[in-house]
Amino acid sequence: MSTAYVVRHLMFEDAGLLAPLLIERGYRIRVIEPGVDDPGPGGVLSEADDSDLLIVLGGPIGVGDAAGYPFLVDETAALREWIDAGRPVLGICLGAQLIAAALGARVRPTGRKEIGFSELELTDEGSRSVLAPLAGVDVLHWHGDEFLVPDGAALLASTPGFPNQAFAVGGPTGDRVLALQFHLEVECGLIERWLIGHAGELAASGIDPQAIRDDAATARPALEAAAAAVFSRWLDRVAAA
Repeated sequence: MSTAYVVRHLMFEDAGLLAPLLIERGYRIRVIEPGVDDPGPGGVLSEADDSDLLIVLGGPIGVGDAAGYPFLVDETAALREWIDAGRPVLGICLGAQLIAAALGARVRPTGRKEIGFSELELTDEGSRSVLAPLAGVDVLHWHGDEFLVPDGAALLASTPGFPNQAFAVGGPTGDRVLALQFHLEVECGLIERWLIGHAGELAASGIDPQAIRDDAATARPALEAAAAAVFSRWLDRVAAA
């Protein structure tokens, strides 16, 4: 049985919609909690086989916070080793930013927030990629940092405020490494956990949680169907590579 290593920085920002898809494909899910488990080189991820995959999820800290949260350095180094070994990896929000940093691209705070549901603008490459089902679909954004696209990677999606929303690199299908700034994994029916957990950030940003609650209910049918299609396409390509 192959293992899906899931790096979870925050309890309620979990694998969400991804979890049942992984189980359907026969993956054993192993959750890694940085700061508790050792995600660095020589740590938990060193046990992985070439048939395993890595999913790195979001969190309220950033790549530039390594002085206060030194496990980020080890996590980035482990990601680099994983990518160099040719193993598949999916990064979401902070996970995408850590992938960018591992590949030598700059990650920086913007001083602004993008929080809420809105559409992506897919690039030509994105329209031909596993992200194609997201055309015209509102996704959940919840970030303030941005990454630059690493050398050799393909930009897949943008929004007006954050032009680099997704990139892919590597493997015969060109997306063995997939980085998503937005939260495609979110279960809209559980959005209340996000609203409670990020209550301070919402208040500081002047965002009404009811607006996100309402938008989650509206977006849910199309978003969850599109997310399942995207993740299924990616997992199929990983399995076929």
